Amino acid sequence: MAQTESPHSPVYSVVVPVLNEAGNVGPLVEEIVAAMSALPGAPAYEIIFVDDGSDDATPQELSAAVSAGQPLAIIRHAVPVGQSQALISGIERAAGDWIVTLDGDGQNDPADIAKLIGARDKAVAAEPGLAKDFLYVGHRLRRHDSLAKRYQSWLANDIRGWLLGDHTPDGGCGLKLFRRSMFLKVPRFDAMHRFLPALFIRAGGRAISVQVNHRPRTRGVSKYGFWRRFGLGIVDLIGVAWLIARYTPPRTAKEKDPT
Repeated sequence: MAQTESPHSPVYSVVVPVLNEAGNVGPLVEEIVAAMSALPGAPAYEIIFVDDGSDDATPQELSAAVSAGQPLAIIRHAVPVGQSQALISGIERAAGDWIVTLDGDGQNDPADIAKLIGARDKAVAAEPGLAKDFLYVGHRLRRHDSLAKRYQSWLANDIRGWLLGDHTPDGGCGLKLFRRSMFLKVPRFDAMHRFLPALFIRAGGRAISVQVNHRPRTRGVSKYGFWRRFGLGIVDLIGVAWLIARYTPPRTAKEKDPT
């Protein structure tokens, strides 16, 4: 739901997919509220948590946040269907023109939402006819992950950038900003969240990387195993490369000057 004190539709919808993040979701809601409330001009916003079939105390903690008066809407999947499908559920439900996404483990810093919005405003001022359709994605320079996970992400970004040409050093960062209408133009499939830069470029946009903070995980564990993610990632990469190669965007013919 949008902020109750604003009679207007939200400008921003903050969408957070979560799976078994008990202990993380309560503090994260508070941080998001603080970050959005501090934005210049106090734009109206809503926060949507998509619980992707958690079987721990995550649902109870989210319900407690609602009961405490936080501007929060909750979508619950009966069974886990993956991060991309959780994002799709949240974005389809969203009322804001602009979507902000971040991971539910607390490693993305909600204060960095302002950096993405600042980069968007700067780009729009330079290219007002184009930059509203860009994807603004975080770039975590100092990763607080295990060496194996950092190497995995580096390898994935390197291969993805080489094959798809998305020129994005950290396409897997969960912190992103984009227009909802632009997202609805791109193909949707499982694990699509890892390929949003390439998919936005395919749809006529561009991917702009913004340096952001990255924090250590203090509670819970990662939900992704290396070999399963690696194997499926190769299949997905081939599929996205095919989508890009088999798409020819239409060009509108210019009318001749009658004079």
